[in-house]
Amino acid sequence: MTRSDSAPSTVGVYGGGRMGAGIAHAFLLAGATVWIVEISDGAVRSARERVERSVAYAEQRGKLPTPAAELLSRLIVTTDHSQLQACALVIEAVPEDPDLKRRVLRDVEGVATGAVLATNTSSLSVDDLARDLARPERFVGLHFFNPVPASDLVEVVVGAETSPDLVADAQNWVTALGKKAITVSDSPGFASSRLGVALALEAMRMLEEGVASADDIDTAMTLGYKHPLGPLKTTDVVGLDVRLAIAEHLARELGARFEPPGILRELVAAGHLGRKTGKGFYNW
Repeated sequence: MTRSDSAPSTVGVYGGGRMGAGIAHAFLLAGATVWIVEISDGAVRSARERVERSVAYAEQRGKLPTPAAELLSRLIVTTDHSQLQACALVIEAVPEDPDLKRRVLRDVEGVATGAVLATNTSSLSVDDLARDLARPERFVGLHFFNPVPASDLVEVVVGAETSPDLVADAQNWVTALGKKAITVSDSPGFASSRLGVALALEAMRMLEEGVASADDIDTAMTLGYKHPLGPLKTTDVVGLDVRLAIAEHLARELGARFEPPGILRELVAAGHLGRKTGKGFYNW
């Protein structure tokens, strides 16, 4: 594998939701041509609109090195996953369903035979996702954070068979995106999700027990510990459904200390998923 100190020039993103669109934005900023693959014409339109909105917002804030039109001229959104054969790197960014992710990764590997594959999973085992791949040494976790364009961190998650050269390349790609790479071994929740969810779950238990209001609990962390957002507001931004799925996975893998509190299950069951639905622990 050839060592690269810059982002790949051709990048595929399988899944154009909030995370996939953000990842596409980040690689467009780094000069790459980006293909997003979606499952339907409607999803293609939605994915393109997400990237266009994100790029336009960055342009309004003076965060683009070139005009938005130039970046977007390098964006292709399609339902045809065979187009990924042109990519040097393909990042899977579909929902946190291990069966779905394995199926997507297997299909992509069959098409993009020369590409490095990566997953944006926030908590699932990289080794488990790699189990059906013919070339697991060319597979790595790249856990981006929401919102991707503004976030400074990417976790490089190393599977048991991930090539050391690929780990070094992935670290360099993250640097080329203007972000900081941390490198972690494949383990439940990695570093960020495991710690972030542990803090958030305790904040939820405190709210449930009437220790303090959501705002006061969050303020304790923003002013007392200089966190940019408190754990409850962060959960609203991430999505309560996403946090619930991660907590359930960690509870299965690591034990009862990650068991989701009743308040989280109740809010998700009621459809209050945080910022994306207008209500979670806060009204948005």
